[in-house]
Amino acid sequence: MCRELDLSVSAYYARRPRPRSARSVRDEVLLERIRAVHEDSGETYGVRRVHRQLRREGIHTARCTVERLMREDGVEGVIRSRRRRTTVPEPAAPRPPDLVNRSFTAHRPNQLWVADLTYVRTWAGWVYVAFVLDAHSRMIVGWQPATHTRNRSAPGRAGNGPVAAGHQEGLRPDPSQRQGKPICVNSLH
Repeated sequence: MCRELDLSVSAYYARRPRPRSARSVRDEVLLERIRAVHEDSGETYGVRRVHRQLRREGIHTARCTVERLMREDGVEGVIRSRRRRTTVPEPAAPRPPDLVNRSFTAHRPNQLWVADLTYVRTWAGWVYVAFVLDAHSRMIVGWQPATHTRNRSAPGRAGNGPVAAGHQEGLRPDPSQRQGKPICVNSLH
């Protein structure tokens, strides 16, 4: 028949319908389970987590198989963005003087206060928080949140609470002498 139609024998067998291979049958069953695990995770799981969950469920398959099936089906996990460096120090910028010579220990309360500024990513964007801590007790003396860093005196403003409350020299009183006065006025700008 191939000679009459001027076809090669290999072309005939290539076009002839074949029974499905065991691998394709197994892949189809596995892909259904991969989709279910991915959907159960809120479509956040990637290859590693889907593979781990399948192993927990007793489905032992190679990770590269899970990767291949997810890639072929277009199933992807949530990809974390790279951490961005938000502060790039200027080498020529003047540095504030180190008044404590890197010795952050104190022998009594209110002897040394230290300030720090941190930032937290929220659904609404970045929130910056300046803290002033007592080096002796490690307690927060004052804090000031903001949605921007335009005000360079944020740590200083965080420590203004005790001064605004009427304490001498900006020192926080001993907890037994506080008398309910505010430590810091906190507000988001």
